[in-house]
Amino acid sequence: MKILVADDSRVMRQIVIRTLRQAGYDGHTVVEAEDGRDALEKVTAEEPDLVLSDWNMPEMTGIECLRALRAAGSTVPFGFVTSEGSEEMRDVAASAGALFLIAKPFTPEAFDAALAPVLG
Repeated sequence: MKILVADDSRVMRQIVIRTLRQAGYDGHTVVEAEDGRDALEKVTAEEPDLVLSDWNMPEMTGIECLRALRAAGSTVPFGFVTSEGSEEMRDVAASAGALFLIAKPFTPEAFDAALAPVLG
């Protein structure tokens, strides 16, 4: 399994990766993207099994990335790890095709609850 982690903060990408490991997803290959545009390119190049993306990023936001992927016909499972946890944001994410939204601050248990149905 390959997981793409997209966040404009290198530190936050490392925290997400560490939390993935703590949640029991340490056997997966992780690819990092610096923003939505980088993530969009890497989905094509790397063919990940899952994308975990921040919402607010420069160049291209996470929601813009998701919409671009879906418009291009990509069905890669996509979820958000973001500080944007309101019901409105969750609805926007779901209507764009996101499978879940994990709000910051998060726990390994929150990751497992969101990822178990996707990664098995």
